[in-house]
Amino acid sequence: MEIKKKYKVGYTDGVYDLFHIGHLNMIQTAKQNCEYLIVGIHGDAVVEEYKHRRPIVNENDRKRIIEAIKGVDRAEINRFRDKLKLWELYHFDVIFIGDDWKGTDRWNQFEKILAEVNVDVVYVPYTKGISTTELRRKILDGDKV
Repeated sequence: MEIKKKYKVGYTDGVYDLFHIGHLNMIQTAKQNCEYLIVGIHGDAVVEEYKHRRPIVNENDRKRIIEAIKGVDRAEINRFRDKLKLWELYHFDVIFIGDDWKGTDRWNQFEKILAEVNVDVVYVPYTKGISTTELRRKILDGDKV
């Protein structure tokens, strides 16, 4: 992954439930490419709305975990997922997202909307072999993590 320029204000977000190395890789890559990094944490109600289940770790604890990570300049619990509304709140000039979202209808639309306010979308390589969904399954099945 080659990023053309270093950005001033970067943004990334996620649930960050059962924090794992993929989450850390995303945050570290984002921070390496911007001066100031804002990390949004999807609130419990937001997650329940689109995933139809609540996170295992509550939103306040997830925020504290994110705040403790070196390189995170600001952490905020988000009550919605609309990236333009998030830009209106935080005024970032780049948003970092996993490359597993590249080419999806949702992110193709976000790219168009964010381009209108001069925000770049940078796709970060997805960390293979790890996901919160997979961790949940292993825990429920009693597998070794």
